[in-house]
Amino acid sequence: MNPLQLTLAIDEFLARAPSPGIARPRRIFCNRNLRMSNIAWVGFDMDYTLAIYNQREMDELSIRATIEKLVARGYPEFVRSIPYSTDFPVRGLLIDKRFGNVLKMNRYKFVTKGYHGLRELPKDELRELYHSKKIRPATPRYHWIDTLYALSEAALYAALVEAMEKRGLAIDYAKVFTDIRESIDEAHRDGTILETVAADFPRFLNKDHELAPTLHKLRSAGKRLFVLTNSRWSYTDDMMSYLLDGEMSEYPHWRNYFDVVVVAATKPAFFQERRPLMMRDGEKLHPAGAPLERGKIYEGGNLLDLERALGAVGDEVLYVGDHIYGDILRSKKESAWRTAMIIQELEGEVLAHDSCRDDFVRSENLEDGRDRLEDELRFYQTRFKDLSRRIDHAHTHARPNGFDVGEAEAERTRIKRAIDRVRGRLRLVDVELHAIERRIDQRFHPFWGSLLKDEHEQSSFGSQVEEYACLYTSRVSNFLSYSPQQYFRSPRDEMAHELA
Repeated sequence: MNPLQLTLAIDEFLARAPSPGIARPRRIFCNRNLRMSNIAWVGFDMDYTLAIYNQREMDELSIRATIEKLVARGYPEFVRSIPYSTDFPVRGLLIDKRFGNVLKMNRYKFVTKGYHGLRELPKDELRELYHSKKIRPATPRYHWIDTLYALSEAALYAALVEAMEKRGLAIDYAKVFTDIRESIDEAHRDGTILETVAADFPRFLNKDHELAPTLHKLRSAGKRLFVLTNSRWSYTDDMMSYLLDGEMSEYPHWRNYFDVVVVAATKPAFFQERRPLMMRDGEKLHPAGAPLERGKIYEGGNLLDLERALGAVGDEVLYVGDHIYGDILRSKKESAWRTAMIIQELEGEVLAHDSCRDDFVRSENLEDGRDRLEDELRFYQTRFKDLSRRIDHAHTHARPNGFDVGEAEAERTRIKRAIDRVRGRLRLVDVELHAIERRIDQRFHPFWGSLLKDEHEQSSFGSQVEEYACLYTSRVSNFLSYSPQQYFRSPRDEMAHELA
């Protein structure tokens, strides 16, 4: 070794107490390495991304509006007073419109939990209904609850199934869900929901005062920013004005933060179809020219035309959104855009995960012990079978020299007791592991457990996050704690045989 070469005290460095760093609930987590220095454009969805809604208030508003539409469709008056729980649903659930069940699956499309109304389906019922053949979520029988916007649909569906069956009413599960979907869409189209929200933003939005400095930091580092939202222009303007106007003196109006604004984008069709990109002039629309003008408002469009107008190669664009299908999956499947997913629930997920550390350690120790017990059980079972064969042979044939049948039978009895003892210990381990799993689930969500996991497996939702989101975090302003040139590195991906 060169004596002049600088050596690092690696052991000493690793042994130091960790620096304060970024609190885990506010961190940005990485699935695929991403160098922000390679990103020229950062695009943002608006709803549930730049605009973080008060979920409980939004669910209450959506449910009440939907109930009124259902009554207008001929549903009985009692539905106005049925009990419902906005705490019931999470993202990533699957509605089974044939049997009226709400389901959670793991990454392998295996149903692990389910409710009929608010009654939890026992394991044997789940097995009978869903484990004999592969679930095909893309068929008309099923409907994904994959956005925060859709949580109210699942909450009201479970409540209606429960209330109607308690009254002994005949129920067409598929029709009820279709009526709910159409009613909530109608409430959005006719302004029942959006006008109520726009009239009282402080009630329905959690305003993040770190959003403006975050956008400013990205711009100051040379990034160019755009908005790509499905919302219409009037609502977008009202919303963004509330979020950003007056937040920083350098930006008199919210549009000053962005180089390009595209509204009414109709994602996910934006990523697949070739709708023309139009420029808004008052209430009129004209075909957009090139290059796109800062301060102008554009509507519609498509992926290829926008990339061409931005002058950016696909992987120079980072798109930040909240919707697995509309924002993340389609942008990842149809383009080379890098993706960041906003998971509003993530802060609670991280806190719940950290509160379970002792249970995770205990569970891991129990599982290691179970492996050892199963090895011990196999040893005794093999010994028991071998002795049984030799004893049976001795009873039916000439006794081998030196083989004492009485001693062998006594040994076999001792081994049988050992087998029973090990099996008893395994049952106790399984009981404790089951209790720990239930306790962990309760810390995350009283009905469904973790949003992103299902026991040792990823949930279906968690699997989609890992597959399609390069980065994921709880809010856009978490980027404020990182360098705009940050190199995000994913953890090492280990297969089962690589684990200790």
